[in-house]
Amino acid sequence: MPAAIVAVGFAILARVLRSVTEGGALAGALIAFLLMNAGGLWAFLPLIIVFVLTLLATRWGGERKRGLGIAERSGGRKALQVLANLAAAGLCSIASSMFPRQSTLLMVGTMAVLAEAAADTVSSEVGQAVASYPRMILGFSPAPAGTNGAISLEGTFAGCIAASIVSWTAAFAGVVGLSWAPIIAFAGVAGMLFDSVLGATLENRGKMGNDAVNFVSTVFAADLALFAALVLKRG
Repeated sequence: MPAAIVAVGFAILARVLRSVTEGGALAGALIAFLLMNAGGLWAFLPLIIVFVLTLLATRWGGERKRGLGIAERSGGRKALQVLANLAAAGLCSIASSMFPRQSTLLMVGTMAVLAEAAADTVSSEVGQAVASYPRMILGFSPAPAGTNGAISLEGTFAGCIAASIVSWTAAFAGVVGLSWAPIIAFAGVAGMLFDSVLGATLENRGKMGNDAVNFVSTVFAADLALFAALVLKRG
């Protein structure tokens, strides 16, 4: 019951702040409930950190983004956009509840998804807000702000900070052990860069949409974190 109340409250807050649509709020509430059901009430803290970081980054430099025509649409993110970024965390949480003996490793994967989601959004939004010389991740040729696959020093640095904040929040909240925080941050940053590679290749060629790219990148981050955790645990 407490998890459901917190999840509903989170959805209402997100909707009041107009960061999501009604469908997006419902999707966020579902993910929040699954996280808390698997990792306890404190598992909500990394999620709220992701929400705050992405909200601030999205609204930072709004005037410049609107002038460039790359500002996020009014009304907030739709359900599909929310799920593209967080569905993998929900799936890992379900697996954690079903297989309690592997819950520690699966929560590492869950937190890696959150770290990637924060890193990807923060890097993109900060880069679009302040970067002067974006370049394509493949070939490093100059590119306009907002181009799929374009990165910047400012945005990349901000994304690394966001992934680190999420990972250490999860550790200090007791959702995962402190020793897992570097792995989660690393996986989140790797997923962020992988997202840019997919954007520069498959998305620009019309073979993948943005939501698909986001989902695959979060799965990549979770898989990378799980693989690293398994290797270290066996070693």
